[in-house]
Amino acid sequence: MKSFIKPLLLILSSALFLTACSDNNDPKEGVQYEVLSTSLENDGMAPVTEVFALSCGHCRNMENFLPVISQEAGTDIGKMHITFNQSAHIASMFYYAAEMQVDGAPDHAFMEDLFAATQMGEGTTLTEQQEAYSKAFTSRGLVSPYDFNEEQRDTLIKKVDNAKMLSEKSGISSVPTFVVNGKYNVLIGGHDDPKQIADTIRYLLEK
Repeated sequence: MKSFIKPLLLILSSALFLTACSDNNDPKEGVQYEVLSTSLENDGMAPVTEVFALSCGHCRNMENFLPVISQEAGTDIGKMHITFNQSAHIASMFYYAAEMQVDGAPDHAFMEDLFAATQMGEGTTLTEQQEAYSKAFTSRGLVSPYDFNEEQRDTLIKKVDNAKMLSEKSGISSVPTFVVNGKYNVLIGGHDDPKQIADTIRYLLEK
């Protein structure tokens, strides 16, 4: 009996050892990330792109954590304004009006002004909101989108149309999120803090 138990214990202990070694903390598909139903690899997106909307309160909060996520992930983060509903579509025009004048993503202070103008509270008049949007641009020596010439409007329309195409193609229905390598969508709800988000991004970049 003893001669039977000893080999059995060795087998069990070996199995436990192998299980422990194979168990890791890699992000899990369906928990921390998902594969996009349609790849955006060939659509000119940055390797890591935040998908957001100026009308989204959680996106405004996420803006504060982007420097930490970028640093921890070891990569720059691009931006794409989603256009999955009317309010997001309208807000996207102001974001891309900013992007086309600063040659890239607006800085944190500019983004905060755009978020603030978009998310003005109840009771705000259309004139007050237009003034807030215009000030976000003119205070930086930029042209307010309300004053764009025909060429600028044409460029803006093309940018918004491209964002609309990417929004529909990606199938993303919740923001903020991050698209990595045009293939993976980071599930923000599966993370406890910005560092975990960065860890998932870094993992997906190497995947």
